[in-house]
Amino acid sequence: MIDVDSTLCGIEGIDFLAERRGGDIGARIAALTDRAMRGDVALESVYGERLAIVQPSEADVAALADEYRESLAPGAAAAITSMRNAGLRLNLLSGGIRQAIAPVARALGFEDRDLYAVSLAFDSTGSYVTYDKSSPLTTQRGKSEVVGRLTAEGKLKRPILAVGDGATDVPLRSIADTFAAYTGFARRPSVVANADLEIASFAELARFVLAAEG
Repeated sequence: MIDVDSTLCGIEGIDFLAERRGGDIGARIAALTDRAMRGDVALESVYGERLAIVQPSEADVAALADEYRESLAPGAAAAITSMRNAGLRLNLLSGGIRQAIAPVARALGFEDRDLYAVSLAFDSTGSYVTYDKSSPLTTQRGKSEVVGRLTAEGKLKRPILAVGDGATDVPLRSIADTFAAYTGFARRPSVVANADLEIASFAELARFVLAAEG
């Protein structure tokens, strides 16, 4: 299970969208995101607030999709291909916006069923309406809830490796066999301290995974 923002790609999607609004919105949203990723506040306490402030349109989300592709982690495409060729099943697990992540996911060979993220709703003019409030991925422990459900349904096989950079990834340690803190873009000491190992690049991730398989 691979996180997206600041792991697969070198941006925080909501922060990118906020910067497009100008003024002090970018700084306000970045501060909220940072607090959530460090674990100072629960994700659910800021998730809807950030979107309500930013009001991302469909055009904004399309621009974010382009930015995800541009900020792909070095070596990620090759590492994903090598792991997939070794017979491993890969999934993307993110609290980010599904419509923005889907294009880069497809470019990397992920099927839509392999992407778990949060959908937004827009009106006929492309203006923001709401987000999927039923998604567990809008909450602090939502990723572990999703992985637990998929495992119980037989859709995930053990051993499970979870890779991420933020506090919302840490709860995965309770359900995955191994949790790796990804530090290629952001190194958060509290996340590293709760991880089984630290990985700084996708090349390193592929070497670890393929060695474990071998």
